Amino acid sequence: MKSSIINSIKSLPPLPKTVFDMQRICNDPNSSIQDLVKTVEHDPMIVANLLKAANSPLYSFRREISNVSQAVSLFGMSMTRSIGIGNSVRKLLNVDMEPYGISSDRFAEISSMQAALMHAWYGKIDRTKSDKLFLASFLQETGKIIIASDVIQEDFASSFKSDISSTVDIAMVERTYIQETTATVTAAIFTHWNFEKEFVDMIAFSDTPENAPEEIKEYSTALNIVKTIIPINDPLNEHGITLGIQKAQAAGYDIVKLQVAIDSIFDAIQPK
Repeated sequence: MKSSIINSIKSLPPLPKTVFDMQRICNDPNSSIQDLVKTVEHDPMIVANLLKAANSPLYSFRREISNVSQAVSLFGMSMTRSIGIGNSVRKLLNVDMEPYGISSDRFAEISSMQAALMHAWYGKIDRTKSDKLFLASFLQETGKIIIASDVIQEDFASSFKSDISSTVDIAMVERTYIQETTATVTAAIFTHWNFEKEFVDMIAFSDTPENAPEEIKEYSTALNIVKTIIPINDPLNEHGITLGIQKAQAAGYDIVKLQVAIDSIFDAIQPK
């Protein structure tokens, strides 16, 4: 890995205390939703983003969600933690996504779309695995923040942006410029922050799930499918959807469940 990327990761500040408190509560079988509510309520930024997510059409809740307790009860502890961590990470990092041709807000929207697709799809397959994959899909593009910063510092932003805008293989463009991909950089970030090895590894192999250890191959494959369908440079484009469904079929998935999930995301983002 490039020394500039390594140094950027080493210089990252620690995650906020609220994130570690949320992790601790969610990992404690004796904790309750109310314990998580009390923790979340101490962080106004997490509260704002949680309520924004709860009222997003991506999750199709049937009524307006106006308080933390409602949001946590509807999302559940694991999804609440994921949304809280995801937004805390983006707040902590200096987000300039211009080399990828998108704004920081659009970057957040696409990450949320990937997570919502994973939830809609894997929630119909295995709820326990869905909880793990929701967090990973919410955070799997985090490395792009470090990559964008490095590309800007190296004065390659213009050519990188041009190549990204026209590619169907974002990872290949990233390798050309920094010899790494978002998957490996993201894995290094969360290793730095002492996240669980399983979580780190499922993201690390999400560009090459065929090389993943057997115990995480399913997770890495699912992450790869989701970011194929919702790439950051052209979410839900026809080619990406077709390729993602082909990958799912080759991996032995019931593609009807995936197609239903894709349709639900399409419906959610259509102008009303």
